[in-house]
Amino acid sequence: MSDANNIAKADSHSRMQYLIKESKAQNQLWILIDDDGCVMLNSEDEDCVPVWPSKEFADAWATGDWLHCKAEAISLNKWRSRWTEGLTGDELYVAVFPNEQEEGLILSPYEFEDALGKGR
Repeated sequence: MSDANNIAKADSHSRMQYLIKESKAQNQLWILIDDDGCVMLNSEDEDCVPVWPSKEFADAWATGDWLHCKAEAISLNKWRSRWTEGLTGDELYVAVFPNEQEEGLILSPYEFEDALGKGR
């Protein structure tokens, strides 16, 4: 579990690299949902959908106000075919692997898709 602790404490760029690598390896990423749909975060300027590289990292966020939420996997194909355009149309952004302090890179849906397309 120390690897998970280390990556959770890493800087935003390192967490994004980890998410891209893991998402491509698993061919999915994770969001949190409740009865109203996916959970949102608000940054200073944007409303964001947070994404995580694994169920464990997403579940770790399901505390406090989000205790009723559950992690849900989204395949990368579904993300590319539905979510990128849907989020863009709703003027939403992607919060990439936010840490416990709600820090993470904020990307437009197309920037995030470009990042997913590259990776290693």
